[in-house]
Amino acid sequence: MKKILVVLTNTVKYGEKNAATGLWLGEATEFVAEVQKQGFEIDYVSPQGGFVPLDPRSMKSIDDESFAIYEKPQFQEKALAHSLQPSQVNSSDYLGIYYTGGHGVMWDFPNSPELEKISLQIYQNNGYVMSVCHSIAGLLFMKDSNGEYFVKDKKITGFTTTEEYLSGKSSVVPFYNEKVAEEHGAQFVKARAFKSFAVQDGRIITGQNPFSAKAVAQKFLENV
Repeated sequence: MKKILVVLTNTVKYGEKNAATGLWLGEATEFVAEVQKQGFEIDYVSPQGGFVPLDPRSMKSIDDESFAIYEKPQFQEKALAHSLQPSQVNSSDYLGIYYTGGHGVMWDFPNSPELEKISLQIYQNNGYVMSVCHSIAGLLFMKDSNGEYFVKDKKITGFTTTEEYLSGKSSVVPFYNEKVAEEHGAQFVKARAFKSFAVQDGRIITGQNPFSAKAVAQKFLENV
């Protein structure tokens, strides 16, 4: 079983503010590049399925390897134009699920019970649950079969409150990931702002910021 499910956002703007956001491209492509080198197949899903917008700012900072993936018709079709709906996903097909970031995820990842169910099924089937940057939002509100928050007592990381202020978006996000993580009982750890950093707690692997996608992939590959 060498398949990974990559989760993308459908959100095109910052809440009610008419400013474009969406997938931070490198957080998808850098992870995908690393795991594909080791023979993993990738499927893409989003909360609503279908179109996945790109955060225009993310296009300024992708490397050649990421651009090569972005140019592929398969990526454009499967990830950006016609991502899967959660109802089309069979969780038993995947060894891991990886949540990608971009500010848009703050609005749609915490409100997708279908994706939460898929993630918990993959985890309960000895699979890995992974996230990077803002996409920790997709894990923070999940609850296990006992009604406890999935992240409770887990060592995790994600986009920090400091990084949110430095990014200039602290006034528009619906919540701060770091604050909610602590409120929900997680052990939130962090490195210097905008430095690559990933942490693993069992089969949960999380990255702090946009520069951490490769680090998440590498930790995953060390285990499989």
